[in-house]
Amino acid sequence: MDTGRPSKATRRVAAAAIAAGLALVVSGCGGDDGGGSSGADGKPPTRATAPKDTGRGTPAADSQQAIGEVKGPDGVVVTLHSAVRDTGGFVTVSGTVTNNGTKIFNAINWRSNETGMRSRSSVSGATLVDKAGKKRYLVLRDTEGECLCTTGLSGLKPGESRPLFAQFPAPPAKVTEVDFQLPTMPPATVSISD
Repeated sequence: MDTGRPSKATRRVAAAAIAAGLALVVSGCGGDDGGGSSGADGKPPTRATAPKDTGRGTPAADSQQAIGEVKGPDGVVVTLHSAVRDTGGFVTVSGTVTNNGTKIFNAINWRSNETGMRSRSSVSGATLVDKAGKKRYLVLRDTEGECLCTTGLSGLKPGESRPLFAQFPAPPAKVTEVDFQLPTMPPATVSISD
């Protein structure tokens, strides 16, 4: 008598096939290929999240250089170190956030209003504004909808600093100056370098 349900043997074979398929997908998604893994342009791939060993974000560019500074409420200061145009059609802004206040800082107000974002403390709400061209550029997203920016900016203790970055679509080549802005913070005018 056929009940319309697959037999135990059929379910086991299907489960084994699914597990094997998932194993192939996972093994193809990462790992060290031994060749120093690089993108199509020969540069190392950009990370959207913090390295697992520190959990503190990607390293900022030259942290001795400052191209702009934004002072916000409660002693939070964002020092911008670089805004670099890449041949791939994007601009990466790097900097450092420092808590000069007396309370722990969480970047909850710096995130975008998107409901699908997993990280609730990121710089996904950052923008670049081309005032002359009257255009606003939002932080880029990866294929899973996560921002190409620093995430996990929570629990920043008084006196502590962390690197931050955000990637944006590049404005036209003739645009060399833009305003970088985070929600709740005043803008900082920065020059884009090539």
